[in-house]
Amino acid sequence: MRFTVAIDGPAAAGKGTISRAVAARFGFAHLDTGALYRAVGVKGGDPVAAARGLTAGDLARDDLRTLEAGQAASRIAVIPEVRQALLDFQRAFARREGGAVLDGRDIGTVICPGAEVKLFVTASPEVRAHRRWLEVGGDEARVLAEVKERDARDMNRADAPLKPAADAMVLDTSEMSIDEAVAAAIAHIEALRG
Repeated sequence: MRFTVAIDGPAAAGKGTISRAVAARFGFAHLDTGALYRAVGVKGGDPVAAARGLTAGDLARDDLRTLEAGQAASRIAVIPEVRQALLDFQRAFARREGGAVLDGRDIGTVICPGAEVKLFVTASPEVRAHRRWLEVGGDEARVLAEVKERDARDMNRADAPLKPAADAMVLDTSEMSIDEAVAAAIAHIEALRG
């Protein structure tokens, strides 16, 4: 059985948390595609070569969730050759036997436009910045500025900009608890699975 759930959205909207919960609920494999870009970004050097040579060890680094890694990911994600190098890996993962959940920024629009379910998880920049600040600390005003900067870069890039797929369910988590957001996503997937 092949069944793909594409979950997109901006930083700290809750897509990773929802994706992991959805994968666990349905027994699907999960891929945080942002980790691929974060790993390439923190490797340094030539980003195209880093993307082509990405290993499982690169994805296991403990510094992939830092603000710096997120900014590096956003900077290298605008490079078409980096995106192309990671495309086949993501598509193969998505169509694996047993089902898959992929979360990122262009899963429903570019990586898996034929996904059986597409969700676009979002929240206000202020809510997302507060969540990220709780996760990584630092100056909350700086975190908000970085969230807005990253949104602008991700939404305005020429190649695969961040936007909901035309047939995606938009899930705004600004006023939702984690449990409410996960329940809404699961209900939507169950409805489409029949």
